[in-house]
Amino acid sequence: MKLLAYLRMVKIEHSVFALPFAFVAALIAASGIPPWRTVAWIVVAMVAARSAAMGLNRVIDRKIDAANPRTRNREIPAGVIGSGEAMVFIILSLALLVYAAWQLNDLCLKLSPLAISVLVLYSYTKRFTWAAHFVLGLAIAGAPLGAWIAVTGTLDPRVLALGAAVIFWLAGFDTLYALQDVDFDRAHGLRSIPQRFGIPNAIRFARLAHLVAWSLLVLTGLLFDLSPFYFLGLFFVAALFIYEHSLVRENDLSKLNMAFFNMNGYISVSVFVFTLAAYL
Repeated sequence: MKLLAYLRMVKIEHSVFALPFAFVAALIAASGIPPWRTVAWIVVAMVAARSAAMGLNRVIDRKIDAANPRTRNREIPAGVIGSGEAMVFIILSLALLVYAAWQLNDLCLKLSPLAISVLVLYSYTKRFTWAAHFVLGLAIAGAPLGAWIAVTGTLDPRVLALGAAVIFWLAGFDTLYALQDVDFDRAHGLRSIPQRFGIPNAIRFARLAHLVAWSLLVLTGLLFDLSPFYFLGLFFVAALFIYEHSLVRENDLSKLNMAFFNMNGYISVSVFVFTLAAYL
């Protein structure tokens, strides 16, 4: 089915990375469960934004993906989906994002072009800066920031701590993910932290980034005076971070996919579950 090919192209299952943080922000903004209509449109906006971003990345990087043995079987370089078809999918996804923002409130609608510009920017950053991981983090941080605005119609400076936590969390695990392409990136002039600073330093950076992310999650709980359930959850999240990094070694990247896919999904879902428990 063509639909399944599109879902594979955008890796729809990776929505588990960002969506739970959007729900965390929505819970805090509403001091409980927000109206279900708001939740529904947050989900629509999030899925549309992420689908457009992944589609753009696949179109913009199609020649790079075709040259990389790890990615040459992706839908566009493999010929399963044409670039023109992908562009139609992207335009429809962006239109759905703007419509969802309109359904939420005026500020969401006004800020939607800014969100779209960040989504477009990311796919080009690896061509000129090793800090591309942080730009991707900024794009994903739009999830909690956008959800907060969706619920309140304003932007409280305190929620920036949660947004910054997502930036460092994402930059950390995206750095680990980039370890598998160090040689390819160097050969093709692409930028990343592992390519620029080497594998040992990249692993150290990822650990530091996740320590900063965890500290910012603690700060978020303090700023919003969340209940002990939230902080109990952060001890569990800390254990997940430690286990994630125990899976990745300079001379052994065999468990990298488990560290990237499984553990970071568990981390984002855990933050949401314990935030929900804090309010229930």
